[in-house]
Amino acid sequence: MAARGRKPSGLLTRQRLLRAAVALFLEKGYTQTTTTEISRAAGIGQSSFFHVFPSKEALLLELVQRMFDGQFALAEQHAAAQDPVFMYAVETALQLHIAELTEPLRELYVTAYSLPTTAAYLYKSMTTRLKLVFGSYMPQAQLKDFYEMEIASGSLMRGFMSVPCDLYFTIDAKVNRFLECSLKLYDIPKPQREAMITAISKIDLHAMAAGIIQKTVQQAEAGFEALSNPTAEQCMGAANRSTMPAAESKGGPL
Repeated sequence: MAARGRKPSGLLTRQRLLRAAVALFLEKGYTQTTTTEISRAAGIGQSSFFHVFPSKEALLLELVQRMFDGQFALAEQHAAAQDPVFMYAVETALQLHIAELTEPLRELYVTAYSLPTTAAYLYKSMTTRLKLVFGSYMPQAQLKDFYEMEIASGSLMRGFMSVPCDLYFTIDAKVNRFLECSLKLYDIPKPQREAMITAISKIDLHAMAAGIIQKTVQQAEAGFEALSNPTAEQCMGAANRSTMPAAESKGGPL
């Protein structure tokens, strides 16, 4: 057993690789970053990289798990005070905002929704949550139905992320259109969809997105030892100030 305060060399190597990968992915994107560059930046030999991660995709999968889990937890901290469907809207809108921060981030998120292992993780991890959030609106739907619908909504997310915003297709227009499509997929009534989209537009999602990435960088620099999420006060204060209308749910709050 390792002495208290010390970490096994394998864990230290893993932390170095994750830290180096985050910095390089944010600078160059996933595709343009090589395992050789990650290993060099981590100060280890390339053979050590493949001892820890069988591939670059396997490393990305771990980063995706950390980034997406933290992002979802951020909105869920407020589930007791807000409609869970609204929390879903915040989470997905945040992803779109994160992808617009930089082109490397856009490529990283689009890649996460494209590669087999990371896409499978996202689909499977979302399925149970979707049933909890939308089950009262779709009482006949089974878990497999929500899995199939997550493939559809995940494909929507990937498509919207991949197209950069411009003067005509602004980030607000992108978020609104995505939410309209995805909430309609899960049978959310039109008045409730419209109310949520209006409320989302009043949240400073750009600041929240930047805060999530900043926190991810800080965690990576600390070796991902602290797995805490951005505080509610820092990143969700704007959400608490939103004027979300009381929405009627078919089954009430979950």
